[in-house]
Amino acid sequence: MHFVDECELRVEAGDGGDGAIAFRREKFVPLGGPAGGDGGRGGDIVFIGDAGKSTLSDLIHQATLRAEPGENGGGSDCNGRGAKDHEVYVPLGTVVTNADSGEPIGEVTEHQQRLIVAKAGNGGRGNRHFSTSTERAPRRAEPGGVGERRNLHLELRVMADVGLLGFPNVGKSTFIRSVSRARPKVAEYPFTTLVPHLGVVTLGDSGSGLGRSFVIADIPGLVPGASEGHGLGLRFLKHVERTRVLLHLVTVTDEPGRDPIADYRALRNELALFNSDLVSRPEIVALSQADRTEVREAYDELREQFLAEFGIALQLVSAVSHAGLPPLLEQLAAAVVANNAATQS
Repeated sequence: MHFVDECELRVEAGDGGDGAIAFRREKFVPLGGPAGGDGGRGGDIVFIGDAGKSTLSDLIHQATLRAEPGENGGGSDCNGRGAKDHEVYVPLGTVVTNADSGEPIGEVTEHQQRLIVAKAGNGGRGNRHFSTSTERAPRRAEPGGVGERRNLHLELRVMADVGLLGFPNVGKSTFIRSVSRARPKVAEYPFTTLVPHLGVVTLGDSGSGLGRSFVIADIPGLVPGASEGHGLGLRFLKHVERTRVLLHLVTVTDEPGRDPIADYRALRNELALFNSDLVSRPEIVALSQADRTEVREAYDELREQFLAEFGIALQLVSAVSHAGLPPLLEQLAAAVVANNAATQS
């Protein structure tokens, strides 16, 4: 399925039905009073959260979403039938704004959450509501209200506990394949990952109910200038905002001007330029690809440098041999729990 994380569309809620002008015409009641029924309410446009969806691709070809209008009122005090809401299922993390004004409308963050993005018009009142002591046969009724019409901008921001960051080819896709059931493409060239991938990491015995789990997002590789739109920059930096804990992967490479210290510093700089709050998120840094000899040989010196310059205890892991993975995953799980507790307190 094609990954789409932004789209625009028009929504038109249903108009309310008109109130009726009618009078009683029963036999033996020559001066029957007003009996015009009320119009029915139109249908709202409602977005509903669906945890099974991961893209906005279903909406990109729907230029306009329209809800049905309410039924007009009838005689004999018969009210018009209200229209059903037009319901649209969207992935969790969908942010909705008014495309014309930029005003935020809301966001869908929970399964089955309902967000009304365009309100319907109410039904108009029939003439029976306008009878008074001086006007026994009113010949007026209310028209139905007009439903809201809006142009919307939808933006999907992946929701995950842990955001997996790193330069292209540091082993992020291999890592998430190793620790979860996510299956991103793995290859030896930049930007193998063109969409964010979500994986569920489970620790302990999930069958006994004692296991712990968290969701990790493989964010496509960042490069210097990402905050200005270079590479895949702005398209994917926004997904980092939804994550609670950051896992930076660095590795030893023979590319000119690249080394783990410089890569980490560049990543932190891009995060700060995009959103200064991101640099204060809990983070863990790991030297990946420990199955390579040159990586293992460089680890001791790099560990000292990271501790001296950043106060960070650099981890050593291999997604291929699984070396160092269990303690790293335990650290991530503990960081997620601590962050959730701090958020709720």
